[in-house]
Amino acid sequence: MFYGASSTIFKMARELRDNLTEAEKALWEKLNQKQLGVKFRRQHPINIYIADFYCHEVKLVIEVDGDYHLNTDQNALDELRSEDMATFGIEVVRFQNEEVLNETAIVVEEIKKAIARRTPNP
Repeated sequence: MFYGASSTIFKMARELRDNLTEAEKALWEKLNQKQLGVKFRRQHPINIYIADFYCHEVKLVIEVDGDYHLNTDQNALDELRSEDMATFGIEVVRFQNEEVLNETAIVVEEIKKAIARRTPNP
């Protein structure tokens, strides 16, 4: 579930859990306690990364990005991160802070679609 994350990554994740952004806090209110039918973890270590939100059951990462993710260099790093996650069978879905704060219902619906897409049919 942690894909070889180091103790340093775990420590950083603990610190991030104590300092969620406003957008992360708002989304966590919709994801926690299995409100969407699956368990999400916040600031979860995965290999050399820390996912904003992770559901191991369907191998889904939700990232909430600030404005600095619009930078070309950061965008390239985000793509690499998504490719790395894919090697573990994990899908990454990204939203901007403004989307989470201003269009919460739409964001939640997109997350529900991603969960459904990744849920095996019985």
